[in-house]
Amino acid sequence: MKRVSLSSVKKATGNKAGKAQRPSASAREADFPFAESVGYQIRATHRLLQRLLQSKIEPHGITLGMWYFLRALWHEDGLTQRELSNRVGTMEPTTLSAIVIMEKKGLVRRVRNQDDRRKWHIHLTPKGRALKAKLLPLAREVVDTAVQNLSRGDVTQLLNGLGEVQKSLSATLQRLDERSGGTAE
Repeated sequence: MKRVSLSSVKKATGNKAGKAQRPSASAREADFPFAESVGYQIRATHRLLQRLLQSKIEPHGITLGMWYFLRALWHEDGLTQRELSNRVGTMEPTTLSAIVIMEKKGLVRRVRNQDDRRKWHIHLTPKGRALKAKLLPLAREVVDTAVQNLSRGDVTQLLNGLGEVQKSLSATLQRLDERSGGTAE
């Protein structure tokens, strides 16, 4: 994959600072504008996606917190509480709180593992399973809205680029983890 610098992206897109306001080279190195920060741009995009998704799913009694757990369970029902935490990227106490609320709403049920009584498996109820047909089309609408001004090729390129960003970050975190002897998750 070809490496691209931010300055080459700015040149290619015509994104140039006005001559009168152009900072010195040392000032540019010390500054890190939001427009050039991949992390900031991904976070800002994610927050907008979440807000739009939240507006679509809340009328169905589902919060964003519940949404991520439902998505994981729609993909693979019967995960343990720990597996569910890992899939969603939350701490186990947060996962437990969400599970308790979802259980009260009749969306999931907990089943104790017969071999290891410390483990609980989380299963969708028919009500929780039925939400998939209602909510996934709403999530597709959100994504379609987000990429409406991009071509199919642009969307593919965006997804591939994000995949590369994730691979780079995962590899770096793995190396840091190996050096420190801990877990970088």
